Amino acid sequence: MPKSMGILGKKVGMTRVYSEVGQVIPVTVIEAGPCKVLQVKTESIDGYSAIQVGFGDKKASRVNKAMGGHFKKSNSDGFYFVREFRVEDDSAYEVGQDITLDAVMKVGDKVDVQGVSKGKGFQGVIKRYGFSGGGAGHGSMFHRAPGSIGCSATPARVVKGKKMPGRMGNDNVLRKNVVVVDVRAEENVVLLKGPLPGAKNGLLKIFKK
Repeated sequence: MPKSMGILGKKVGMTRVYSEVGQVIPVTVIEAGPCKVLQVKTESIDGYSAIQVGFGDKKASRVNKAMGGHFKKSNSDGFYFVREFRVEDDSAYEVGQDITLDAVMKVGDKVDVQGVSKGKGFQGVIKRYGFSGGGAGHGSMFHRAPGSIGCSATPARVVKGKKMPGRMGNDNVLRKNVVVVDVRAEENVVLLKGPLPGAKNGLLKIFKK
């Protein structure tokens, strides 16, 4: 099932706000939009309805000629991020149109947020999966190792999916039903409840529910 319309944003960081009754609400601050519509994809030509949007202004001197020609159709110099959003009615959009924050969401809405989690490199099983490990004493000889991974004579192999050391993080993460705490359209800033994937200045794709 295709995702609905949304907006692109940049993660600024985290802070807290207070509700009317004094409750502390942790929020992630996102600089979202405005996004420029670069291309409208239709069912008859492309096989599906979607819009391609650009976010994060880029100097024309830093854009190659192929992308420069593509950006020129929307009277833009260039963008650092280009993504697509599925839409139900592609006739409601046109190339060069701005997608603004207040047109996508309002306070109290629930949105889905997609981003790339922080990369942590190659890690062992204790950090990656929370294994307990062995004793810390000098005579233990077993501290942070994964331990035995075999299966004796049957099936005499390491089963698929075994929790082992490996690359941790740098994955696409989708958080669903995130509450919109505040929308500051004049500043292109939205506050979403709780932590969201990625490092500061990382790209976040926000889907309208």
